[in-house]
Amino acid sequence: MLITLDMTGEEPIYLQLRNEIVLGIGCGLLAAGEALPSVRQLAEDLGINAMTVNKAYTLLKDQGFIEIDRRQGARVRVAAQRTPHFPVLWQKQLSLLIAEARARGLEKEELVALCAQIFENPKQGGEGL
Repeated sequence: MLITLDMTGEEPIYLQLRNEIVLGIGCGLLAAGEALPSVRQLAEDLGINAMTVNKAYTLLKDQGFIEIDRRQGARVRVAAQRTPHFPVLWQKQLSLLIAEARARGLEKEELVALCAQIFENPKQGGEGL
């Protein structure tokens, strides 16, 4: 899986890394049970601090996307946990995105079509915007 990070952007690197891994899982590029690189190896491959990778992995573990075992390392969870607060958090994020889209003049039909396109191919979701 190719991970792309924007070292000059405003979004923290650990969040970018977290998001790239979630996209990989959601797109099927990372299969359930698949091993992820070690913290040290991924940090070296990406040219970032190991603590940054560790922070992203910890967040992914806390959010139920990966499992971490001292002997086997980090692996994609077989089934991501659906935490009780997820629907509320997701609804808040989606409400904000929809409000921004409406404020910028995006019509409902355009938004629904865009959502369908992204649902089918999440990794390509940013193209054409």
